[in-house]
Amino acid sequence: MKLYFNVMRRWWTVLVATALLGLVCWSLGGTEIPVPGFIGGMVSMRVEYFAPLLVVVAVLYCLERRLEAPESTAVVRLRRWDLAVVSLTAVLGHLLGLFAGMDVPRNLMLLLAVALVVRRFSNEAAAGGACLLLLLATASLGRDYEPSGRLTGQWWAIPLYPPESLSAWAVALALFGCGLLSSGRSRGFR
Repeated sequence: MKLYFNVMRRWWTVLVATALLGLVCWSLGGTEIPVPGFIGGMVSMRVEYFAPLLVVVAVLYCLERRLEAPESTAVVRLRRWDLAVVSLTAVLGHLLGLFAGMDVPRNLMLLLAVALVVRRFSNEAAAGGACLLLLLATASLGRDYEPSGRLTGQWWAIPLYPPESLSAWAVALALFGCGLLSSGRSRGFR
């Protein structure tokens, strides 16, 4: 199992990415960066909005590293270990959220769900691209204004919801569960 965690899958990279996520959110999290809008113009988003991509890409990197023949004939089902480590990544994100803000772990779970579902039907590169596209789409198309002029998000733009929104947490948790279930099937975790 030591070879599985350290050499083959290199799950330690997820720990490094999570620590880097915490550092980025702590030091640069509130910094606004310009993002091109899909319908023209520019919008600005905080750095911590895009920071969970660091952990998602690290998870996808680790899941891609596999040896097909030994893993398919192994006595220990490595799919279960992969599911456990991805779930542990979400737990680590929640611990980090206590310091960085609770919208970070919610968005991390949402992006992991999208990545796992897309990876089930495609590959790791497409999964990472889908996560980035989701963030760009919600940043440029998901914003709306209330009649009072206050900026709010569209009903579908879950990453833009405030951290205390229970409905956004419920949707992110349900999607994360669906992502784990769909990935645990034949293609996702080998």
